Amino acid sequence: MITFTRRLYNWCRRFRHRCGYGVHSPSDFFLITSVIYENYSYYAYKELQKGVCCKSNRYRTKVYRLLFRLINYYTPESVIDIACDGGISMSYMKAASKKLTFYSLSDAKDDEVVKKLDQLLDEMDKIDCLHIGFTPYYKDIFDKAIDHVNDKSIIIVCNPYSSDKKREWWNNLQRDNRVVLTFDLYDIGIILFPKDRYKQNYIVNFL
Repeated sequence: MITFTRRLYNWCRRFRHRCGYGVHSPSDFFLITSVIYENYSYYAYKELQKGVCCKSNRYRTKVYRLLFRLINYYTPESVIDIACDGGISMSYMKAASKKLTFYSLSDAKDDEVVKKLDQLLDEMDKIDCLHIGFTPYYKDIFDKAIDHVNDKSIIIVCNPYSSDKKREWWNNLQRDNRVVLTFDLYDIGIILFPKDRYKQNYIVNFL
């Protein structure tokens, strides 16, 4: 869990990246200012809040609410969730869309997650939204998923700075030519693949 001192330090480092400052793309600016920073209190927040608790394998409530808003904004037909957080991520994302088809691999044993994902992707053929949550197999999962994305796909990566190894992987991923847009919120990373866009990596002060 990130300490208050560490979070304050990162907030200061990212201060100039607040509120979409320096973002010239209208669609990216809208995502940052009207989705990521949105303060509207949705009807479902109060009920969903009951399931959030402060443990090491949990997001802050602020991040869970962002997952809700991302699903509400992008309206994917399906979500693959590998969260391992007691179903909290699943609850927030499900609440955002009644038409959502949800596939949770969180109950699978760690050494079976990648295999089960491979089987699921063979059946689905494409990824609408993939949430790579609290799992040590983030790299293997992404490597399996990247061959199934399209220009509408969204991948959400949990805690890209949780370890030196994961930080290095995240930095390399941002340079990966298969990835078009990344939004680095520190708590999560958002990855998009629009074919009509130039490669761009954004830092967002979401702390």
